[in-house]
Amino acid sequence: IKHIYSQEEIDKILLRFKNNNTFICAFLTACYTGMRTGEVFALTWDDIDLENKIIKINKTVYSKIKDDKGRWFLGTTKTNDSCREVFICDTLYKILSNYKEKQKLLKKKYGRKYKKYELEPIKNEYGKINEYKVIESKHKNLNSVEMVFTKNNGSYVGTDIIKYPFKIIHNELGIKNCRFYDLRGSYATQILRKGAEIRDVADILGHSRIETTENYYIASSEKTRKE
Repeated sequence: IKHIYSQEEIDKILLRFKNNNTFICAFLTACYTGMRTGEVFALTWDDIDLENKIIKINKTVYSKIKDDKGRWFLGTTKTNDSCREVFICDTLYKILSNYKEKQKLLKKKYGRKYKKYELEPIKNEYGKINEYKVIESKHKNLNSVEMVFTKNNGSYVGTDIIKYPFKIIHNELGIKNCRFYDLRGSYATQILRKGAEIRDVADILGHSRIETTENYYIASSEKTRKE
């Protein structure tokens, strides 16, 4: 069941989590780009070009059985058309820039205790690399990576970072049956109502066929039907 976030609900969420920089920044990144949940939490700082205001989407994150190195993997996007670039609006530019500066301060604060990561190539049965495991590292090397959405100490927990906030959203704020993923459909619905072309909406979402966008991500409501 799709949930289309109202402005009132978004304002409630932003106020409740105003002290949780990582969650707020991830939430607003999805709000302003329509990215899939796995795409948002797969972002590295190399993917975000603040100078040219572009986010390069080329991978997704998912969980597997945990071992001593962790359980988070980066793999290819859902489809070939899902590899795309989306533009960063002025509001999101300020949000991401401020978040990056705060992250730099946290790195200084934690010093050597700040968590660092690298990507370990994983080969399939044919010897081809088809995914990478996100593992903690002690030193910078060629495979080092800076994940965007981490805890204050740099710890990377993938999509788990939204679990607790959404329990609060459901139970304390009373916004039932909503998911982080629903920000994608909310974004598509809002920009279409504000005059965006359906082909542009499909391209931003990474859909090759506009029918996919129309059938699964665009929602009507009693309010819009009345208007």
